[in-house]
Amino acid sequence: MRNDENPSPAPVRFDTKIAVLLREDLETWQRLNVTAFLVSGLGSAVPEVVGEPYADADGTAYLPMFRQPVMVMEGTKENLTATHSRALSRVLTTAVFTSDLFTTGNDRDNRDAVRAVGRDGLDLVGIAVYGPRNAVDKALKGARMHP
Repeated sequence: MRNDENPSPAPVRFDTKIAVLLREDLETWQRLNVTAFLVSGLGSAVPEVVGEPYADADGTAYLPMFRQPVMVMEGTKENLTATHSRALSRVLTTAVFTSDLFTTGNDRDNRDAVRAVGRDGLDLVGIAVYGPRNAVDKALKGARMHP
């Protein structure tokens, strides 16, 4: 069979973007933990970001995952504050992780810790945003790709 009879499928380009911005001074374990927590609610809040379940060649079933990449970025405390403001002004789906959450041990206490501080006073160590690609890119202005 000639190559031109079976062309490669075109690359998939998504109109939306999932991005996580982490504060640059976090320890490695904190970066991983914060990223996992930040994206954990996205699938229930925006079900269309989740693809179909997986299965291997033996038929073993696996959970579905996001249907698109998650961009992981890093920045300064000021980058996080600015991204938070821009994400909210663009009405992007947003999750936050504050420094206080490193001292709690459960979901109830996590929510109480965030609820105890006003929006502009949150000590953000991570933020996840989802929405139209261009709006997410604008919200993340000044951040850089995680190394």
